[in-house]
Amino acid sequence: MPHNNKIIVFVAAAVVTLFASLPPVNAAQIDIANPAFAEIASTTSIPVGAAEFCRSHRAECAPNASVVDAVALDDALWTQLLQVNATVNGTVVPVTDEQLYQVAEFWTYPQGYGDCEDIALEKRRALIDAGWDPSTLLMAVVREANGNGHAVLMVRTDRGDLVLDNQDGMILVWTDTAYRFVKRQSQSNPSQWVDIVDNRGIAVAAN
Repeated sequence: MPHNNKIIVFVAAAVVTLFASLPPVNAAQIDIANPAFAEIASTTSIPVGAAEFCRSHRAECAPNASVVDAVALDDALWTQLLQVNATVNGTVVPVTDEQLYQVAEFWTYPQGYGDCEDIALEKRRALIDAGWDPSTLLMAVVREANGNGHAVLMVRTDRGDLVLDNQDGMILVWTDTAYRFVKRQSQSNPSQWVDIVDNRGIAVAAN
């Protein structure tokens, strides 16, 4: 219970300090040239773990009946986004797939423990359960500065593509992170992935 109280206090403070810093964009007239929105290229390969997840969770990977270009954030939705991010980060213990399942990569919902993609999947599920449209909640693969792969949840909003990350409690516009973005789910079909064009000057070590 004390841990949850700390999360609530953090969220309340974050609402004041962060929401005002995200300039609104008309969701009906999204300009994909606006750097707040990640530029998408061609269809690409789906991560192995994501493909296996879709085979065992077919309903969650079915094409979306409709696509919401972006969620229009207000104070209530921003608070909800912060609460989900903080709660999942605070309740799931980060553990690698090798430690949990003795395999290199396994995407699943965490049962108290999980790695980056499991945590991002849990945030996606929590937001869908709260009423967010699945087409705005996109799993994404990035590269850390040391070259390691990492997974985050990208949320397409009228303030830009926001990143929910288990390694950083702050919710940032994707361009404000230190990651090199590689690819993400398609908005129309979560079982398909698209390349992200990331031309920012970020140094990422070779594998």
